[in-house]
Amino acid sequence: MERRYEIIEILKKSKSPVKGKDLSDLLGVSRQIIVYDIARLREEGYKIVSTRDGYVLDTGGKVRRTIAFKHTADDIYDELKAIVENGGKVIDVIVEHPIYGEITGRIDVSSIDDVEKFISLLKASNTKPLLEISGGIHLHTIEAPDEETMERILKAVEKYRLI
Repeated sequence: MERRYEIIEILKKSKSPVKGKDLSDLLGVSRQIIVYDIARLREEGYKIVSTRDGYVLDTGGKVRRTIAFKHTADDIYDELKAIVENGGKVIDVIVEHPIYGEITGRIDVSSIDDVEKFISLLKASNTKPLLEISGGIHLHTIEAPDEETMERILKAVEKYRLI
């Protein structure tokens, strides 16, 4: 029980996702124990999100909106950069597939460094971004600390928005 609350404290204090391996090293237990502890903490009501970069504690209190966009793959970097430079975080991308319906992909970028890593991964994977499935039309869930920041973000990405 004490170890689980140590996990919560580590996640609360971290400004970036914490890898399961790092938690297991810090707490001197196996990776499987961390997975079990995370599952138990979720059962207790903690909102712990798994991202490609590790675990994040969702403490709430933020403004979230799902916004429609339309642009080409060439504009992805500029779109994401505009959002994070104005204080936002891009949680995901959502597209409508003609056969599978809604497809959601986690993005989790909140800094220029995150944007550059994401773009590098996209290029290195040699795959097409999800927006190409839907002719450039896609949704992003965007998170901001407050309404004022969200409004600033929306103005910064106005040329990419599908209004």
